[in-house]
Amino acid sequence: MKFLLTKELGRFTKWLRILGFDAACFQGREAGSLIIQALRDDRIVLTRNSRIRARTGLRIILLKSEKLHEQFSQLHREIGCKIDPAAMFTRCIICNTELKHIEKKAIKDKVPEYVFKTQEDFFACPHCCRVYWQGTHWGNVHEIMKKMGITHSSCEDV
Repeated sequence: MKFLLTKELGRFTKWLRILGFDAACFQGREAGSLIIQALRDDRIVLTRNSRIRARTGLRIILLKSEKLHEQFSQLHREIGCKIDPAAMFTRCIICNTELKHIEKKAIKDKVPEYVFKTQEDFFACPHCCRVYWQGTHWGNVHEIMKKMGITHSSCEDV
């Protein structure tokens, strides 16, 4: 599933990326450009803007809540959103590009010394060059998901 989210959903965009979904953020201002991008890239539009209307051949979901867990719940109800644990942490949260495994020796000067000494697996974004590793934020994400009522295997419990 690929999504195109409008600007007001920046936090939700980040969370979708953390969970492994292809979630692009629409940067334009005109609804026509949004529609063209969604159709061209075969994306489902997610928005909180009630002025954006559904068009033929285009799927638009108007998210009713500002709360993350309610947004996930709505996605599950409307399109059967499933979270694949294997897909989590596979996308750059900044630019949405799929991350690539990178050799530890290649990032020695790109991460803090403590991280380099204590971690073995590193991933890098080939687009923006940001480096990722399994730090405490991985556990924090799982805790936040638990608090929101989201299981690691699906959105069914939302």
